[in-house]
Amino acid sequence: MAKLAVFDAYGTLFDVDAAARMAATEPGAGALAQHWPRLSADWRRKQLEYTWLRSLAGAYADFWQVTQDALDWSLDAAGLEDAALRARLLDLYRRLATFEEVPEVLRAMQAKGIRLAILSNGSRDMLAEAVASAGLEGVFDAVLSVDEVGVFKPAPAVYDMVGARFGTAPADVLFVSSNGWDICSGAAYGFRTLWVNRAGAPMDRLHGAPNAEARDLRALPDMIGGA
Repeated sequence: MAKLAVFDAYGTLFDVDAAARMAATEPGAGALAQHWPRLSADWRRKQLEYTWLRSLAGAYADFWQVTQDALDWSLDAAGLEDAALRARLLDLYRRLATFEEVPEVLRAMQAKGIRLAILSNGSRDMLAEAVASAGLEGVFDAVLSVDEVGVFKPAPAVYDMVGARFGTAPADVLFVSSNGWDICSGAAYGFRTLWVNRAGAPMDRLHGAPNAEARDLRALPDMIGGA
């Protein structure tokens, strides 16, 4: 039975649409109220693209800088260049809500004696703030940031951090991510993998494939308990 479950953070535990969705409901939201789904999708897409391009170029900047750059592009594309809106969206992003089932599932796994960790592109400060604001302090045995290696997923050096921290072989780790490219790369690395396919997306055609797929995390405590 796997005794270590490692989670991607953004999109897996934390809802990356929550910042724009919440800002769109606030007084004075204006055009954002109509356009927030497109802006949020653009923000996430550019955020990921910038991590891949920076990794390829050897031009690392931490995820907070990448997140700001991606938002600036997205606001520009939407014609919503507004300093106050930008500041509000960034503030909300640092305190993203978890998906509904996440706290209960993590605590159920913790109760089974399973060690839990985060492995994320997020910067150390971003992850610390997100975990604290979600009330998840004390749940994780480690919160691993790519800041430690200066390159983003899916570089193998990122996945290497798990074994370096816990002394585990890849096959002894259950890796959980909502990102198809991340879960395929983790599977190719040798992790046991669960793809949390929240969007019902098709499988990415990459160099690995997940061991299992689910729409959310609810089945995970029983799944790992019976592994």
